[in-house]
Amino acid sequence: MGETSGSFESLSIETKDHVAQVTLLGPGKGNAMGPAFWAELPVAFAALDADPEVRAIVLTGSGRNFSYGLDLPAMGGMLAPMLGGGLAKERADFHTMVRGMQDAITAVADCRTPTIASVQGWCIGGGVDLISAVDIRYASADAKFSVREVKLAIVADVGSLARLPLILNDGHLRELALTGKDIDAARAEKIGLVNDVFADADAALAAAHETAREIAANPPLTVRGVKDVLDEQRTDRVSASLRYVAAWNSAFIASKDLTEGITAMFEKRAPEFKGE
Repeated sequence: MGETSGSFESLSIETKDHVAQVTLLGPGKGNAMGPAFWAELPVAFAALDADPEVRAIVLTGSGRNFSYGLDLPAMGGMLAPMLGGGLAKERADFHTMVRGMQDAITAVADCRTPTIASVQGWCIGGGVDLISAVDIRYASADAKFSVREVKLAIVADVGSLARLPLILNDGHLRELALTGKDIDAARAEKIGLVNDVFADADAALAAAHETAREIAANPPLTVRGVKDVLDEQRTDRVSASLRYVAAWNSAFIASKDLTEGITAMFEKRAPEFKGE
């Protein structure tokens, strides 16, 4: 594969035969999503969307895991003002930041080129936000998924709660989002979070590329038309949900439970939430 134009810290892009592979690189542990990721993802997908030679995109993670989600050590500063309660200015700034992060994931969803995720290992929080924005999802047998924000006293606000209702049965989604539980690849396939499960990461990635090649062999303008018509059915609903959750978190995220959830995570202990 050959590198496309552009140099990124958090991801790499390689293209071959009309198929681009976007690989998450971190630099946070487990391809965690830090400042570089949120800045670079929309730039990368805008470039791919504008490239007539790219007809399908495969999205995967480097190493053993797809993504641990938000890189809290690197992004902790965004929550610091809210941990102190946050007055109007801090809440407005937080709202702007959340909307920017939402836009980064939406750049994937709005890309006119079909996208296929190949997930291995952990796919947590922001990782689920990201795969909920693609068209097709494959997983390796060792993949594990978690909409874990609730365990940090956070309402997931970057895309999962907006897009998963269009992917999952309502009861399955509520079970994941309200418990923050982990599920394995077999369960993810059973509830429809992923299309298929493969023996290992290499097999899942190979299947994603095979599907990408099938898509790329079809007339590109027609493929874009199919995707555009399908996307039109969900655009307004997703947009309204994203706006609402950004406002909700800006108003209510500041809590003692948020401090406890983050502290407990770093101390590797069970949190004790008080509802305060």
